[in-house]
Amino acid sequence: MKSYIYLLAACTLLSCKKDKGEDTPQLQNVNPIDLSTIDNGNRVMMQTFYWDVTPLGEWWNTITPKIADWKANGVDRLWLPVATKGASGGYSMGYDPSDYFDFGEYNQHGSVKTRFGSRAELENLISKAHENGLQVLADIVINHCNGGGEEVNPYKNNEKTNTLFDKTHGNASEKFNRNYEHFHPNATEAADEGGDFFLDLAHKVPYVQDWLWKKDESVAKYYKNTMKFDGWRFDYVKGFGAWVIRDWMKEVGGFAVGELWDGNAETLKNWVDASGISAFDFACYYAIEQALDSQKDMHKLMTSQNAMLRTLRPDRAVTFVGNHDVDGRSDVSPTNTIAQDKKLMAYAYILTHSGYPCIFYSDYENAEFKAKIQKLLLIHRSLAAGEEKFHLASNTEYVVSRLGKDKSPGLVLFLNNSNAPAQRTITTHFKSKTLIDYTGNTAERFATDSNGKVTLKVPANSYTVWSVGQ
Repeated sequence: MKSYIYLLAACTLLSCKKDKGEDTPQLQNVNPIDLSTIDNGNRVMMQTFYWDVTPLGEWWNTITPKIADWKANGVDRLWLPVATKGASGGYSMGYDPSDYFDFGEYNQHGSVKTRFGSRAELENLISKAHENGLQVLADIVINHCNGGGEEVNPYKNNEKTNTLFDKTHGNASEKFNRNYEHFHPNATEAADEGGDFFLDLAHKVPYVQDWLWKKDESVAKYYKNTMKFDGWRFDYVKGFGAWVIRDWMKEVGGFAVGELWDGNAETLKNWVDASGISAFDFACYYAIEQALDSQKDMHKLMTSQNAMLRTLRPDRAVTFVGNHDVDGRSDVSPTNTIAQDKKLMAYAYILTHSGYPCIFYSDYENAEFKAKIQKLLLIHRSLAAGEEKFHLASNTEYVVSRLGKDKSPGLVLFLNNSNAPAQRTITTHFKSKTLIDYTGNTAERFATDSNGKVTLKVPANSYTVWSVGQ
């Protein structure tokens, strides 16, 4: 009789432990969710070019047919290269601006077309983008100019400088003619906040302000009202005060992002607060590069230790893993490029975390990457929602959850930057569920217990994104 009582007590105790959650996870026979039925509102921007695009004079025609595909995969804005004539004419990438109103219609600097095409071809591209519901951003270079005629400059000890821009000297449109009075140094100031950059536009000169953003024929208003651009990507914003952009935006509005090339998150935050627009999240970029590539230390992705603009100002952070400057240009950033074999893991990071991702043309149109990036884009606009919950980081592994919101169930991201498969046991917000990898990098499925505990796996040098089935 005593033995029976002891056995009953032991069974009761075991039962109590089981009731407290020490259950055996059970795989359920579920199907993947059709992610196209969930839309959390997330979208991405497409950088539509790389450095020295070819064929010369045909880029607008090259990318116009791609617009519908970009739209279908979650792109809502196109960042175009500098659309006007530079000092290098048909070879110019536009960052040596000469005539702000020559969109490929004047014969100057050795060509009529820009490197990217004619004005008519650009207008057709913008029209097609609008028909597909996409905004178009103009790349604006207002720090400096190039390609002007020579003149004696009294502010440079009567030296000759190429500061004369008129009909026969690099400004065939005759809009925004310039001379030495409109550059630094001048009668107003020797230099501005960015220092004395040669052929550095003097933004405090009223004439320069009028032509850049104030008057009806200004660059800002002509681009918006005549060319129909919807927003702006401001180049090299370190070269002038944030007040310039704030004043520009008061005149024309639209979405805007600045290139403040600085890896300090606080510096980026202070600048977006001062300018009122977004900035590229270089702090996030450098953290990803160090985690996956140069330092191979996934602790760099721990935002508790490494601040990023996306954690300080998520609504102002444009995240990225490649662009025309950091990819394929050793003259600009020889040590800062994320290696090609790490790119997909980098995209898995930005497409599952907060911020507004910018997709680089060369990555998306890479035949080896395209289908995988498209899956991540679908995950981004369906599962990547809700609070971020950090689980763990090691030298080679990183695990984080998005806890979901509204119809989005959330996800678990597992990055593995090692040459061997990895597995980790974590506690998720998914309780008594079967988890599926929506990237397709593994066909294995894993069950969580009633507390959400689960052991997940990931292949070598790869990533998985886990969520529930139905």
